[in-house]
Amino acid sequence: MLELKNITKYYDVAGKAFPALAGVSINFKKNEFVAILGASGSGKTTLLNIIGGLDRYTSGDLLVDSKSTKEFTDTNWDAYRNATIGFVFQNYNLISHLSVLDNVEMALRLSGVSAKERHERAVKVLVEVGLEDHINKRPNQLSGGQMQRVAIARALVNNPMVLLADEPTGALDSKTSQQIMELIQVISKDRLVIMVTHNSEIANQYSDRIIRLVDGKVVEDTRPVGISHLDEKNDKLLNKKTSMNYMTALKTSFKNLLTKKGRTLITALAGSIGIIGIALVLSLSGGMTSYVNKMQSDTLAGYPVSINQTVATDIFARRSEQFNQDTTGDFITDPIIYSYDQASNTTIHTNIIDQTFINYIEQMDPNLYNSISYTKAVALNVIAETSAGGYLKVTSSTSSNPFFTNGQVMSEIPNNPEFIQTQYDTLAGTYPTQYNELALVVDKQNTVDVSILNSLGITVEDSYTFNDFIGKSFKIIPNDLYYNQVGSNFVPRTDYETMYNDPSAITITIVGILRVNPDASSELLSTGLGYTTMLTDYIINQNESSAIVNAQIASPDTNVFTGLPFNTTVTYDAVMKVIGGDSTPVGIQIYPKSFDSKDSIKAYIDAYNVDLSSEQQIVYTDLAETFSSTISSLINTITIILSAFAGVSLVVSSIMIGIITYVSVVERTKEIGIMRSLGARKKDISRIFDAETVLIGFAAGVIGVLLAILLNIPINLVISHFIGVPGFSSLTLINAVELIALSTILTLIAGLIPSGIAARKDPVIALRTE
Repeated sequence: MLELKNITKYYDVAGKAFPALAGVSINFKKNEFVAILGASGSGKTTLLNIIGGLDRYTSGDLLVDSKSTKEFTDTNWDAYRNATIGFVFQNYNLISHLSVLDNVEMALRLSGVSAKERHERAVKVLVEVGLEDHINKRPNQLSGGQMQRVAIARALVNNPMVLLADEPTGALDSKTSQQIMELIQVISKDRLVIMVTHNSEIANQYSDRIIRLVDGKVVEDTRPVGISHLDEKNDKLLNKKTSMNYMTALKTSFKNLLTKKGRTLITALAGSIGIIGIALVLSLSGGMTSYVNKMQSDTLAGYPVSINQTVATDIFARRSEQFNQDTTGDFITDPIIYSYDQASNTTIHTNIIDQTFINYIEQMDPNLYNSISYTKAVALNVIAETSAGGYLKVTSSTSSNPFFTNGQVMSEIPNNPEFIQTQYDTLAGTYPTQYNELALVVDKQNTVDVSILNSLGITVEDSYTFNDFIGKSFKIIPNDLYYNQVGSNFVPRTDYETMYNDPSAITITIVGILRVNPDASSELLSTGLGYTTMLTDYIINQNESSAIVNAQIASPDTNVFTGLPFNTTVTYDAVMKVIGGDSTPVGIQIYPKSFDSKDSIKAYIDAYNVDLSSEQQIVYTDLAETFSSTISSLINTITIILSAFAGVSLVVSSIMIGIITYVSVVERTKEIGIMRSLGARKKDISRIFDAETVLIGFAAGVIGVLLAILLNIPINLVISHFIGVPGFSSLTLINAVELIALSTILTLIAGLIPSGIAARKDPVIALRTE
């Protein structure tokens, strides 16, 4: 089964080669009990380690089932030790933080045996060695003889073909020694047992064959075995591979960490410091982002993305292309100054706002905007009755652009009541919900410009009550009543009293008074009267069949107001829109929910322009672009800088965990040797320590996140006290998971060096470590 051919082994001692074995040739067969005798330093333990694959011979050859091991890789040797060899050591070499059962199961874990089968086999072998009542104890709770029985059970659990015993009774009393030797003798009936001892009495009493070594040479072999007597080949010796999975490594490391609860907790707490810092930064950053987003939403209420029918554009906006200039980003790098006539290069672009584009806009994601308002050019012919009993025409604005100045008496309110009411408080009455309802908009000090009051026919006084305005009515005069046909032309009537009292006049009434909310960052509406889009649509519907509209449709080349042909300044479409014959908007205002959504809206419009000629493309105006990019960049920069500072402590704590892991490697050097003797691969050893750092990193991440959540409670109380915003600082679930993952990954990286050191340790030297 085993053949040793002229094995030599040299150790480097003080730079000189010292021979431990000098040409040893021995053959072994299965089912024999071989005792190797020799004085200290004779090479018997070295010979045992070479047979067991823990140590490497310098020259010669070890044949396993007639197969040379000269070309064995580390993986081959690991599999050989796990499947073929079982070690029993003089000082037991049990892993102290594992139970008896776990110690015995370790070899099976390395073999990839399932948990259920591991347990059954381990319990069975422990019963066989008489330890059925001690399987859940720790090694330090056992006597010397019991610990040696555990070591024997561990050696036997994988059913090895060879049992190697190194002074198995050296640390036992005579009675216990006898019991252990009788157990080993029984074991030798169905496998090869090679025992190293210096006790010739034990060797003579229990072994079948005695080999004596002196100075690394065989000087006696009581029953030498010839090659012809070797046993048949057993494929198990060479074909089995070891493999410890990650879960096994995690369980092993977890049990080790539990034996050092105090140090593990302190390490995890230290590692959590960086996580706490970053978590608090992210919490505050998230709160700041939410807070700023709300402010942005309020601010952007007055800064929409505007699409007007006519836009002044610079036809050489990309002047670098015109002059073939070298640029870096938006800046010219050439040392040249160019002349440029902006006036001559500015042209009027006409946006084609047709039903196709309107449909496209209405298909936009509604989560991107608070409101979309359409500007229509229809004229509202409003007449008011003055306080003195007279009548006058009220000048109204036909634009829903929010940048109108005070003094415009009537303006359309953007068609999003829910959004408007988040920006404005209703001081009296109700918010207008019908086409014939108006709202009076006052400023922060409840004032209205006297020019507006005069235009509405209201006597100017120092102050008013809300009831002075609530219920006040005006009349809108439809086209057929307002315009008088003279020949083929139409002219406005000036008899305001008659029109006001005509039954066909449309009554509109002030039903509420609105004022900007103190929390709003900008004023969407101008002071004066605000009417709903329902009124605009109602008037267009009323006027589209009026005489003036029909007359204009019948004379598409002649202006019904002047009788003259249309030109580039006054067009047929423009007149039709003013008199209510065309409901197509002349402008669109899109109010984004945030700066980010504003960029998405612009990208959405840009996508519409793809493949269109320059004349057909939509040109929009974004007055908030510079402001938005500055604020977003500022928040991101602050977050990055604060996270970087907190990240320094995280890196430092990760390095500290790496150092502690190295200390653990030093402390567990003997355990590493034990694992290697059981067939653990180098990657299995590194995997165990990697698993330990993963567990510590994970624990540090969880602790850091939990402590950050707790710290957010007093932080929020302080912030709420100063700025009145509850729940300002909060850590999102995604950020919490990401931080735990970050902590785990960083500590894993920090532990790679010490785990690599552990994997490279010589198993023979590791076993000798105390």
